[in-house]
Amino acid sequence: MKTYRFYGWETAVIKDAHGLTPRDYYDILSTIWCADTCAPRMRDAWSAENPTLGQCSITAFLMQDLFGGQVYGILRPGGNYHCFNVVDGCMFDLTSEQFGDEKLDYSDCSEQFKETHLKKEEKRLRYEYLRKELLKYLDDTFDPFQSNGI
Repeated sequence: MKTYRFYGWETAVIKDAHGLTPRDYYDILSTIWCADTCAPRMRDAWSAENPTLGQCSITAFLMQDLFGGQVYGILRPGGNYHCFNVVDGCMFDLTSEQFGDEKLDYSDCSEQFKETHLKKEEKRLRYEYLRKELLKYLDDTFDPFQSNGI
């Protein structure tokens, strides 16, 4: 079995309507995440060696669109939230490796809402770009969002 570095990878075996798991989407998104999808305040530090840097909220909300569940946020220094997913008791954080060896505390986190996060135009545009690139990667053979009414 392939080893991943994101939090919750061992139990991230839930499947979307097309049989893809969070691990599958991690593999796909690893080829898509880029400086253009990175949060602007972190863009100068983004690199191919740390592709998940600045990708958390748009990735977590994309996963919520695919799998349902909730998005929660870990309050970070500076007042921003690091977002992750919980779906039917399965907790996973596709972008946790951006913190290196830092151990994040996933307890007592507040729920985050797509409508609130995507009110920021730059974040909405990054989310839309990531979604579009995901669909392009999947070669338009199926739209994983369609089965969820998204």
